[in-house]
Amino acid sequence: MLSLTKSNFFMEKGFVKCGSVINYFKTSKLYASKSSNTAKNIVYIDGVRTPFLQAGTSYKNLISYDLAKQSLVALQRKIKFPKEIVEYIVYGTVLQEVRTSNIAREAAVGAGYSNRIPAHTVTMACISSNQALTTGIGLIACGVYDVIIAGGVEFMSDIPIRHSRQMRSLMLQSNRAKTIRNKLALLANVRPAHFIPDLPAVAEFTSNETMGHSSDRLAAAFGVSRKEQDEYALRSHTLAAKAQQQGYLTDVVPYKVPNVSEVVNKDNGIRVGTLEQLGKLKPAFVKPYGTVTAANSSFLTDGASAALIMTEEKALQLGLTPKAYLRNFIYVSQDPIDQLLLGPTYAIPQILQRAKLNVKDIGVWEIHEAFASQIIANLKALDSDWFAQNYLGRSSKVGIPNLDKWNAWGGSLSIGHPFAATGIRLATHTANRLIKEDQQFGLIAACAAGGQGVGMIMERYPSAKV
Repeated sequence: MLSLTKSNFFMEKGFVKCGSVINYFKTSKLYASKSSNTAKNIVYIDGVRTPFLQAGTSYKNLISYDLAKQSLVALQRKIKFPKEIVEYIVYGTVLQEVRTSNIAREAAVGAGYSNRIPAHTVTMACISSNQALTTGIGLIACGVYDVIIAGGVEFMSDIPIRHSRQMRSLMLQSNRAKTIRNKLALLANVRPAHFIPDLPAVAEFTSNETMGHSSDRLAAAFGVSRKEQDEYALRSHTLAAKAQQQGYLTDVVPYKVPNVSEVVNKDNGIRVGTLEQLGKLKPAFVKPYGTVTAANSSFLTDGASAALIMTEEKALQLGLTPKAYLRNFIYVSQDPIDQLLLGPTYAIPQILQRAKLNVKDIGVWEIHEAFASQIIANLKALDSDWFAQNYLGRSSKVGIPNLDKWNAWGGSLSIGHPFAATGIRLATHTANRLIKEDQQFGLIAACAAGGQGVGMIMERYPSAKV
């Protein structure tokens, strides 16, 4: 049964100051100080997502707008809430479709929500929908709104590719030219090299290094072997396949892809192979000596996700049963070169400290898997007294979580990683696992480009059911 020995969360009222959104809830265990403003418990009703598909497959002829709209439609159909209760919508995205730069607004209108509902789009690399979610928490905590949809979308099948800088300059000058003669004069300046496009890359602006290279260097720094990475990748795919077969991935909503007969109803990147098969793949980034391969890295993915959050009071008024309380969150940032992917190592101890919890109190861990080497390096850093003393300002290590409770339904390596949609997927899996596994607290952590990261705490709602 759900233990309430850690706190009497369900009995006490909270207190909040808008300037300190993270500390929006006071309990006998978590928070000892009071504020003058009455808090509102903020709850996670439920979340959905389109099936996460490898880029270039069934979604290839769509745009991000289609997936974001579908996630909004699917959320409303699943929960069956009246659209008019929604007061604000915020979505995350990383690679923007130029025609729908504020994807949150365009998708909301397309999904049939009132054009009087404001919406905005945020970006924070791989934690963009975490940012969308916590932005919603902040707006509710400060009393601006009671009901918000947070989501995220990424479409890697058709990423924006720009003309070269020289070509763009000539095109802009041509657009301003007033005579045919002036336009022809500009045309005479075009050279073959101008037609070479600026191709996007998953690379850091600061270091001009791809994440794969960073992950390879991180593996070398922490002594993460190729075998360890392949074993972890196989674990992720095996657990995801099991969860998919047993019907645990209930956040996936079937999608009738427009203009084709196909109904997509499951993630298509889950592959259970063997260590021997994984061991035959060549390094993908640092050649020929690297250890990061296509199989132990997350793959380019199309997908969208959405979640409904609100005050507990509003949920009870509407007759909705939440799945979890949204308790706490923090963002961290560190060296974007040598520690690019160590966000979880910095976020986990800080969020636990703020919540006055420890590693053993967490019954569900949902940690973003960018690379197998990144996950293992973070685990080794969490288990290192030296790292804790030199980088975390702690006298001793954080410790390794119980791996039986770690990404038990697979993770981004297997399920897929549409950059800005992963955060909501992590939150929904946390809520669903808390119920399924009869646990009280869940912790979400993820790394992101720029050397940033996020940590979040969710708590099972007492009357929530699978």
